[in-house]
Amino acid sequence: MTPVRDTTTGHRTEEQTVTDTTAAGGTMTEAETVIADHRARIDDLDTRIIALVRERMAVSGEIQRARIGAGGRRVHLAREMDILRAYGDALGRPGTALAMTLLELSRGRV
Repeated sequence: MTPVRDTTTGHRTEEQTVTDTTAAGGTMTEAETVIADHRARIDDLDTRIIALVRERMAVSGEIQRARIGAGGRRVHLAREMDILRAYGDALGRPGTALAMTLLELSRGRV
């Protein structure tokens, strides 16, 4: 067992070293357990985000079909600029890049 520091007292202790057992029979430290739990949460979030992106693509396709059916264009540039601005305001430059990717995924599916 490798000693670790007690976060409340700052003293070294061996009791806090092992908090979980892996499937292979090894041990996981508290940090490894926290990391594994958070990674599982991120995996769940990613699954939900992918489902939302697919739903967004489907709704966008319906809008494009309705617009084209009414004699309009497939893409509404002012609306796309509003979306880019909203993502940029909320998330900065990476948010704008994310919005551009979402718009690209949602275009041309009609």
